[in-house]
Amino acid sequence: MSELVFFSGTMDCGKSTLALQIEHNRSARGLQGMIFTRNDRAGQGKLSSRLGLVTDAVEAPDAFDFYAYLVDRLSSGLRCDYVIADEAQFFTPAQIDQLARVVDDLELDVFAFGITTDFRSKLFPGSQRLVELADRVEVLQVEALCWCGARATHNARTVGGRMVVEGAQVVVGDVNGYDEDVVGYEVLCRRHHRRRMTAASARAAVLSPDVLPVDQPVTPAP
Repeated sequence: MSELVFFSGTMDCGKSTLALQIEHNRSARGLQGMIFTRNDRAGQGKLSSRLGLVTDAVEAPDAFDFYAYLVDRLSSGLRCDYVIADEAQFFTPAQIDQLARVVDDLELDVFAFGITTDFRSKLFPGSQRLVELADRVEVLQVEALCWCGARATHNARTVGGRMVVEGAQVVVGDVNGYDEDVVGYEVLCRRHHRRRMTAASARAAVLSPDVLPVDQPVTPAP
């Protein structure tokens, strides 16, 4: 039976890489799939991984209807054996309902990939709906690491390397946003997300005169 599967995790845990691997494995067996995405780092209509792999995809803005698009495709005689939906956290709950309908009515497997929570540790609406509807939720086993070496469980938004907890839920940024006023993203363990301590602020703390070791006075020889 066809399934709606949600592959979830933090940034840097290999979601897009796995999406590309599933596409490669299935296409190598003669199957034809459709790839959808939104707000990919490589630009519109692209699915890319941080390993440098990239392929074409269909951009899916808020008004896009997955079910109608696929019905039109199949009705015109074109094939579609499965669906890959990357950056699924950015899709609307209504679009997730459409993907579930694709599974149930068109009997196609749908593999959705996305971040579960935003920089405030709040569920993305699309991810919440996927958790509610998916046949399976798979947490990726490639562990992203916090700067301290612990398992990263939270996504942080930074400005100039410092963590922020206010702002719009979706803001495109660099994963190495350490320059002043540059929006970036970083994965942290829960402890350092709660303390708002990023890699940049941790380095600043180490270099602060307040925490540098103080030279001990030299005791004159007797």
